[in-house]
Amino acid sequence: MSQIEPRPFTLSVPDADIADLKERLTRTRWPDEPPLAPWSTGASLAYVKDLTDYWRTTFDWRAWEAKLNGFRQFTVPIRGIDLHFIHEPGRGPNSIPLLISHGWPGSVFEFHDLIHRLTDRFTVIAPSLPGYTLSFKPGQERFGFEEVADLYVELMSEVLGYETFAYQGGDWGASVGSAIGYRHPNRLIGLHLNLLAVRRDPAMIANPNAEEKRFLDELNEFLKEETGYQWIQGTRPQTLAFGLTDSPTGLAAWVAEKFYRWTDNNGAPEDAVSRDAMLANIALYWFTGAIGSSFWPYYSRLHRPWFLPLGETINVPTGYTAFPREILRPPRSLAAKTYTDIRRWTVMPKGGHFAALEQPEALAHEIHAFFGELAS
Repeated sequence: MSQIEPRPFTLSVPDADIADLKERLTRTRWPDEPPLAPWSTGASLAYVKDLTDYWRTTFDWRAWEAKLNGFRQFTVPIRGIDLHFIHEPGRGPNSIPLLISHGWPGSVFEFHDLIHRLTDRFTVIAPSLPGYTLSFKPGQERFGFEEVADLYVELMSEVLGYETFAYQGGDWGASVGSAIGYRHPNRLIGLHLNLLAVRRDPAMIANPNAEEKRFLDELNEFLKEETGYQWIQGTRPQTLAFGLTDSPTGLAAWVAEKFYRWTDNNGAPEDAVSRDAMLANIALYWFTGAIGSSFWPYYSRLHRPWFLPLGETINVPTGYTAFPREILRPPRSLAAKTYTDIRRWTVMPKGGHFAALEQPEALAHEIHAFFGELAS
């Protein structure tokens, strides 16, 4: 184990920062909106006006701050940054260490209703991704998801003393877990994902069957309509960072649009995720000034080869939970070309990209079931 001891952490945003936020929201300069259907060209003007008014007048940051402080939190200096993480002990005598990781535009707030559903069997470690919210300070080193994978292994093994551990992730957390599975397979008990890190190349499937054709249609639509944020965050992240770091309304619009597009909702993000939970996540980015640095994995991804060389595979025991409104849902036939040891594949009736927020009970059940099957 490392000689570096993690330091206990408590989040406390100064009152002046909260007052500054509300004052900025009051002075929002609103854009025009095309005379088209709301949300068709981006975040709805009426929706963002209502959301930011609620943020300014009603949202209780201190309640969510206290919710986060209800977990055991730490920071540790590792690889040149101060990494923030939750370390919540399991309630049983033989708890399995489980590392869970969020992605973009998420934070550890995603897990506020998931962790307690896991600690009957698992000791849960939930880091803030390097460069994200509480794992960010201006000027620090930037990390692609491959480096995050190596950092997480160092956290688990050298800092916390877990030679092997279970892993669960979505979004960038799924990419990080997949990179651990490829780069450090001996460290993983198993890998559970709710997004699969497969190449997004329509040419990868020849003579598709019906399920593969469904995926190719979804992929082509995604590449056409849903990747604008990836290109700007992956090519000119610094330019975008000026606007979103200076304007809380701009930040809220940028993030809320993803909650609208990626959740299993009936016309508003709040159908799937509570408004307060979404704003807690947005506010954490605002108070930490970390939205610009959170773009870095996109820049890194677009300027590097794919982490898995052609012909290479991830061979650790893998479980996958497919939520119907996930951004992409590759068929098992395609997934098996990357993940060679799929032990559990569950298609869910409801839920989207932010599974830990939208369907915490269902996700917890799948995590328990997958690792329970591995242990039996």
